[in-house]
Amino acid sequence: MDSPDNLLALADRCEAIGKPDRALDADIYEALGFTVRRKPRHLINRRTPAGGIYQQGALWKALGSVSANIDVAVGLLRQKAPGWSWSVQCVVGEDAAAFQALVAECSGNGTVGALALCAAMLRAFADRDSTTGRANPPPMQD
Repeated sequence: MDSPDNLLALADRCEAIGKPDRALDADIYEALGFTVRRKPRHLINRRTPAGGIYQQGALWKALGSVSANIDVAVGLLRQKAPGWSWSVQCVVGEDAAAFQALVAECSGNGTVGALALCAAMLRAFADRDSTTGRANPPPMQD
């Protein structure tokens, strides 16, 4: 898992970006400790979106759209921290709707629910890593 500073910078990126992004998806997977192979830039065109594959055990799987799909973000959170509690809510204002997420007492905001959940999840991992002083501590259990 990445250092707490890198996790926090990535969480800030999730909050600042206005829409889901495949390069951000790859960065999130890498930050959470997966080995990622990105699709070469020269093979990317309008019909072939950026992305890649990640290694899980001995298998290589297609990168999930963690910044766009709440189900993928929840699945990743459950895989990496199975005992953590989380919530996502929509906050509708006069200008636009936004989302707020809470993961293990760490919050995140985003224009998409998945981005808010990713920001909160990354902050929770950074908080856990900085308080334990270990690079890869075991998942917290309720």
